This record gives sequence, C-alpha cells and structure tokens, in this order.
Amino acid sequence: MALRHAVLAALMEGEASGYDLAKEFDASVANFWMATPQQLYKELERMSADGLIDARVVEQEKRPNKKLHSITESGREALRTFIADPTKPTVIRDEMLVKVQGMDSGDTAAVAAVLVERIGWAEAKLARYERSRARMLDGRSEQAYLSESARIGPYLTLLRGIAFEQENIRWAQFSLDAIRRRSATESDPVDDEGLTTTR
Repeated sequence: MALRHAVLAALMEGEASGYDLAKEFDASVANFWMATPQQLYKELERMSADGLIDARVVEQEKRPNKKLHSITESGREALRTFIADPTKPTVIRDEMLVKVQGMDSGDTAAVAAVLVERIGWAEAKLARYERSRARMLDGRSEQAYLSESARIGPYLTLLRGIAFEQENIRWAQFSLDAIRRRSATESDPVDDEGLTTTR
C-alpha cells in the first residue's frame, strides 16, 4: 500500500487542505497508517501531478492562502483498483518486541520500563479514539450510525484502532505482571514504573 491510497481514502470525506489532512492523519488515520506532515505534503504534490487530486487556492484575509485538495475521477478509479487488489497479510515490525524477546539476558527492568511507557501511550491514544467515536456517533447508537450514516468506513477503521490499543494495553500489562512475578523471587524486583527496587 502506498501513502497515496490512504490520502485518497481520507479525501473521500471531502476536500481538505494539507493541514487538515495532517490533523486527520494524526487523529484517526494514524490508527492504521502513519505519515509525517512532510511526507504528506510531498505526496500531495506528486498526486496532483499524476492527476489523482485537484487543488484550488482559497484566499484568506490576514492569513496565508490555503490550498484545498479534492479527489478526481482518476483518483477514485485508483482507489477502486487498490480496493479490488488482493490484500497482503499484515506483518509486525516492533522494536519493543525485539527487546522483550531478548530481555532474559538480564535487562528485565529496562523492558519493564518500556512496557510501562507503551501502556501510557496506548491509553492516551485509546482515550483520543474514544473521543472521536463519541463525536462520530453524536448521541446515536452504534446500530443507528451504521444504518444511517452516508459513510461507515472511517467508523469501522476507528473501531479497529480502538481494539488494537485495547489489546496493546492488555498484552503489555500481562507481560509486565509476568516480569514482576519473576523478579519478585530474584534479587532485583521491579516496581510500578518498571525500575528495580534495589540498587
């Protein structure tokens, strides 16, 4: 998958500036596709040159003009082609898991600290996703939203992001508890911050 497919999918919501897209990527698309603002702006230029998106300049008083991007019919066709293509299985590349795999060399306290940090990150992202979910539902039940909303794709991907962070928290807490139980019988027990309690 190329970044442009994620951008095309985001533009299905309607025209947006590069700034708006960067915010959307940070708030919702990031739960399944990461991109920096710099990557995003460069890709928008390439997509415009390839005819996948149109751009129009909106003049603003007392603020720099902004460029609004919208998906073209060629862009829609590229997205349809991408959707129809077979999907490759997801693979995990997570440096934290390499640390967990190798921690029995005596670095359990360092790994515990990484797990504590990961739980904090996941909890913060989960809280943000739940706020997005509440905004999307806007007082409606999930069933009503799924049957009435013009587009349900963004909601379904948000649910996947929520489930992903919930599982990150569950697994990290399970692993942290396992480390703490083992270290309780050893010379350097690990505290709630992942630090050894003896020096």
